[in-house]
Amino acid sequence: MRVLLTIAHFFKPNGGQHGSQRKDPRPRLQALTLSLSALHQLFSKSQGMIDIAQRSTLPVNQSQSCDLDIVICTTQNHHLLNHLSVPYHFYKHHPTQADPLALGFECQAVLQNCLGQYDYYCFLEDDLILHDPWFFVKLDWFTKQAGDLSLLQPNRYEVSAHALTCKTYIDGNLAPQVTAPFQNVQEQSQIQGTFLGLPIRFQRALNPHSGCYFLNANQMEHWAKQPDFMNKDSQFVGPLESAATLGIMKAFRVYKTAPEQANFLEIQHFGKVFLSLVGQKVDLVSPSPKS
Repeated sequence: MRVLLTIAHFFKPNGGQHGSQRKDPRPRLQALTLSLSALHQLFSKSQGMIDIAQRSTLPVNQSQSCDLDIVICTTQNHHLLNHLSVPYHFYKHHPTQADPLALGFECQAVLQNCLGQYDYYCFLEDDLILHDPWFFVKLDWFTKQAGDLSLLQPNRYEVSAHALTCKTYIDGNLAPQVTAPFQNVQEQSQIQGTFLGLPIRFQRALNPHSGCYFLNANQMEHWAKQPDFMNKDSQFVGPLESAATLGIMKAFRVYKTAPEQANFLEIQHFGKVFLSLVGQKVDLVSPSPKS
C-alpha cells in the first residue's frame, strides 16, 4: 500500500494563542518529532523482531506496512525543520509563500498533484500523533461497509496524569446550526456493524473537525472533482479549520465512532490545552437537566 501524508507546519513566535505562535519552540518541535517518528514506526517497512536463537532480525508486520511518503508544507521560512532530530529521509519539504492559516489548502494542492499515485491521501496538522498500527485497516473496513461517500474521522484526544481526567476527547458536538449549512446529519445518521465480534456504532458528526483526514484513492478522486475543491472557502470557523474540514464535510457523509467506543479510531492532540479546561471553563460532569 502506498500512502501520502501531508503535514501543515508553521512556527513564528509572536505571543499568539496557537501553539505555533508561542515563544518557546520546544513543545512544537517535540510534537512534530513525535508525529513523524510514530508514522514511520507504525507503518514503514522498517520493522523487525530479534530472533534470539539465530541472533538475527526478522521482518515483521509487512502485510500492514506501507510505502510511506510524508510532505511537510511550510510558508515564508517560518518553521522548525532545521531543528528536527529525525532522519532527513523521514519527510520531504514543500516550501510555500501562503498565508500561514491557509497551509492546509497548500496540502490539498500537493494531494491533488499526486492523484493516481497512492492508495491513501492524508492531511495532518503538525501536533497530531497516531498510535494505532491498525488505523488504515479500520478505515478500509469501514469504507467497505459504508461506501466511499462515507468518511470516518478519528476522535482527537489529549492525555495527562495530572488533570481531572486522564484522557479527554476534545471535539465533542457543536450546536447543530454550526454545520447545518454544509451537511445534513439526518441523512444515514447512523451505521452499525460488528468488528472482531463486537458491535460498534458510528454516527454522523455534529463536529466533523479532527485536524486531519485520511482518504482512499476513490475518495480523493471524488473530492478533487467537486466544483468547490481548492476554492479556499473559510466559512467553517476560520481558514485553519476550514482547510482541514469544510471540503470533506461538503463532499462526504462524515462519521465518527459513537462516544461509548470513541477509541475505535482516534488520534492524539499533543499537549493539554483543551484538557486543562475541564473543571474550569468546562464542567467535569454534565449538569443535570433543569426541571
